[in-house]
Amino acid sequence: MSFPRVQTSRGELRIHDGLDDLSTDLVEYISEISDASVKERGVFTIALSGGSLIGLLGKLCDAPYSRTIDWAKWYIFWVDERVVAKSHADSNYKLAKDGLLTKVPVIPSHVHSINDSLSAEEAASDYEFGIRQLVKTRLIDVSDISDCPKFDLILLGMGPDGHVASLFPNHSALDVKDEWITFITDSPKPPPERITFTIPVINSASNVAVVATGGSKADAMRLAVDAGNVGPDSLGLPARMVQPATGRLVWFVDQQAASKLNEIEFSK
Repeated sequence: MSFPRVQTSRGELRIHDGLDDLSTDLVEYISEISDASVKERGVFTIALSGGSLIGLLGKLCDAPYSRTIDWAKWYIFWVDERVVAKSHADSNYKLAKDGLLTKVPVIPSHVHSINDSLSAEEAASDYEFGIRQLVKTRLIDVSDISDCPKFDLILLGMGPDGHVASLFPNHSALDVKDEWITFITDSPKPPPERITFTIPVINSASNVAVVATGGSKADAMRLAVDAGNVGPDSLGLPARMVQPATGRLVWFVDQQAASKLNEIEFSK
């Protein structure tokens, strides 16, 4: 099955009729990047987000992907994490573990989650230290234009307010440029304490995918994607700040999330 792909000034836009079609396209996209990364570098480094995004990855557990993906070469990280116990219902690690990681033959030592016994600040520093060690060994690639890690793929969801990872509109974490991982203790959404990749790290990835579904995301999608929406509301929107420096950006959205995009986006 093929899906329409529209190239815009804000990346490639893929609009799907429903969640099943979107999920099918998303897992095929992930599989293709995994295969290419393993062929080129011998490993595949992927950073996951939480929320409804994980539910859309379920088809990775089924044929043909359960057999064709080289799971032993996957190294898994989290774009952001709630600073709670790994067994907590709010844990992004638990969400991914229950929905994906226990159903595919990923090597446990290749799964890099945060130390949940630390404070938010300590957990962010510890997580960054671990990633820096893997960059030194080149298991994680390094950006061509900065010292940031260059993940093969970063998967992001987008909230109705346009937040990505745990980077929220008008939050000071958006301004962090000299750290790879930062922390917040006042998230607008509970739980309040979180760690998150910074914008420079997200924009250093080889591939970034943003997933947005449902009518509640329509206004944020318009501000994030429409080339004509350049103003205070859009420029400060975390989702619009996602713009890989040398990598590829793809938006996976359903018809409801895309319902307020201007027609110009579909004619390019």
